Amino acid sequence: MPLSPYLDTAPVVGRRVYLQPSCQVIGDVQIGDDSSVWCNAVLRGDVNRIAVGRGTNIQDLTMCHVSHKTVDKPQGSPLIVGDYVTIGHAVILHGCTIGNECLIGMGSIIMDDVVIPDRVMIAAGSLVTQGKTLESGMLYMGRPAQVARALTEQEIAYLRYSAEHYIRVKDNYLNGTKAST
Repeated sequence: MPLSPYLDTAPVVGRRVYLQPSCQVIGDVQIGDDSSVWCNAVLRGDVNRIAVGRGTNIQDLTMCHVSHKTVDKPQGSPLIVGDYVTIGHAVILHGCTIGNECLIGMGSIIMDDVVIPDRVMIAAGSLVTQGKTLESGMLYMGRPAQVARALTEQEIAYLRYSAEHYIRVKDNYLNGTKAST
């Protein structure tokens, strides 16, 4: 079973959510309607909360975690992911905030207290270091990630398309049909 409580807190899952049986969703995690969590992904909301918006996909082997609350930092670093976000394969998200209609490329690492606003694309393999605030409408790449350029209108449209594609795929899984292309 992919859902597990931690102490007295259990995950809350919206309507039409697909949780692939090998994923793990633990503790204080909320997942919005029409989202999906794929093979061997982990969302561990044990020492702080994780909130995932609607229509968001968290792909295979992704690790999502948080930082605990302290006297110096009473809110700690929760993980907040917006609506219609695509989180690529093998991403690490740790205590950061991601806006709506973003794409986090495969193998990227997003550290504590990073703020990624709406409509941002992070290139595969990028590292966004702790505490950075990015700018909307931009492509970031590298280790450490730096702004590469403004997104084109086509790329901005693709951000929503990517998430909607994964909604169709997860619906195929929920309905027991073959995945669409």
